[in-house]
Amino acid sequence: MDNYFDSEEYSKIDFTKTKINKGEYDNCVFTNCNFENVHASNIQFVECEFIDCNFSNAIVKDTAFKDVNFTNCKIIGLKFYECNSFLLQFSFTNCQLNFSSFYQLKIPNTVFNNCNLQEVDFTETIVNSGIFNNCDLKNAIFENTNLEKSDFRSSYNYTINPEKNRLKSARFSKENVVGLLADYKIIVE
Repeated sequence: MDNYFDSEEYSKIDFTKTKINKGEYDNCVFTNCNFENVHASNIQFVECEFIDCNFSNAIVKDTAFKDVNFTNCKIIGLKFYECNSFLLQFSFTNCQLNFSSFYQLKIPNTVFNNCNLQEVDFTETIVNSGIFNNCDLKNAIFENTNLEKSDFRSSYNYTINPEKNRLKSARFSKENVVGLLADYKIIVE
């Protein structure tokens, strides 16, 4: 039988040295914990918060993130596409997500606030109504991505081909619209 943890707080735990218990974590808060390279598969996180945690290169195969908030976290190289996609919902604030992948996930309404999303893979991802607030999207991959009604007005360094992505009613700033024209080799001065 899996373990059940409710409304517990975990602080300064290095899960590279202390094995994380498998099970369901409901309404738990993880602060300053290290999950780097940890095998965190088959765990359920429901309405949890991760603050100042390191999830870089963690293995999250079949891990559930249901209404989870990440704040000030380092999440480099995470393969989110391996997560359990049922009721998948999360938000990110002040996070480093470089080299992570959301390949083929359905993550509508996801909020990325002040995040570094360099070289993140959004190929075939459904991120409609997503909010990309003040995010660096340098070399992020958008290919057959549904970005309808998403907000990019304060984000920068993105390159999104309107012919290869769904952008109906997406919002962009005039200053950064050049990122929609990059594939056309047009010079905008």
